[in-house]
Amino acid sequence: MKIDGALLWENLKTVADRTRELQRIGYDGIYTFEGSHDGLLPLATAALASDQLELSAQVAIAFSRNPLQLAYQLNDIHLAAEGRFFVGLGTQVKANIERRFSMPWGKPVTRMRNFVGALHAIFRSWNEGTPLHFESEYYTHTKMQPFFAPSPNQFGRPKIVLGGVGRPMTRLAGEIGDGFVVLPFHTPRFLETFTMPALREGLELAGRAREDFSIGAMCMIVTAQNERAYRAAFERTRFQVAFYGTTPNYKKCLDAEGWGELHPELHQLVRENRWMEIPTLISDEMVERIAVCGAPEAVADQLWARFKGVADRISIMTPYALDDESAAQVVSRLKELRDQPT
Repeated sequence: MKIDGALLWENLKTVADRTRELQRIGYDGIYTFEGSHDGLLPLATAALASDQLELSAQVAIAFSRNPLQLAYQLNDIHLAAEGRFFVGLGTQVKANIERRFSMPWGKPVTRMRNFVGALHAIFRSWNEGTPLHFESEYYTHTKMQPFFAPSPNQFGRPKIVLGGVGRPMTRLAGEIGDGFVVLPFHTPRFLETFTMPALREGLELAGRAREDFSIGAMCMIVTAQNERAYRAAFERTRFQVAFYGTTPNYKKCLDAEGWGELHPELHQLVRENRWMEIPTLISDEMVERIAVCGAPEAVADQLWARFKGVADRISIMTPYALDDESAAQVVSRLKELRDQPT
């Protein structure tokens, strides 16, 4: 099981130094996500700052881009990282795609199938020299002059994994993806009763084995070196849990735990722009069921218990600035558990 840390940044000038710090902490890989910054841009710098870390975007928003534009970016990062790069793709939600990115929406599962198929066709054209000819409901790519085609990438194409919540998208990941990213708003029960069965359905549809497929789990943790910092981290995580709970797609996770009635209340507060009130609806128990909470080594033990035999990698997420000492303790303990003889 590999361990990923989040590459957080406010200025690209800090990315190289932060990448090296994360490597010193002991992570196997680092990941970016798309919030207030582009998720792919810093990975180009990170690729040059480390020759050991695996790099990933978890997840990049597919529908705010087109496949060819994204393929150029992925190919360049994969080459700079010498094959140590993979990308996670997610759909985002209709309101964000249409009103934030001003891009068209559609049938998300069909469109994602088309998007991944287009990427595969583009990479085959570049790396194998086959004519580019891909036609589908949402994307058509039938022109690739030699001038616009990169040289074959000696590391092949990057792996393309999908992130999702609903059963159809999760099943699609098992069918066509190189892997799946479990998004951070989940509980062990939701993972066991909803996510894993859908992945198995997809793998069976494609006649694929679990060994040919990678599962990465993003998980929020709450930890710190003292009680004051711990409480601040807990409250920030409570807000993050509430924020996720406002999103209709995540109601499935709330339903799995018997919390479904909270979603309409959270959603209404957001509609009324009462953002600071949403955490008041989230109990300590909910935070502790979704996130992993405790002292650093205890957090590592809980992560191991939750994901051993389920995930091939853990991506640690904190909606607050996790101090390096706590991070190093979590990573060190996880590696100790991982390296124990079976």
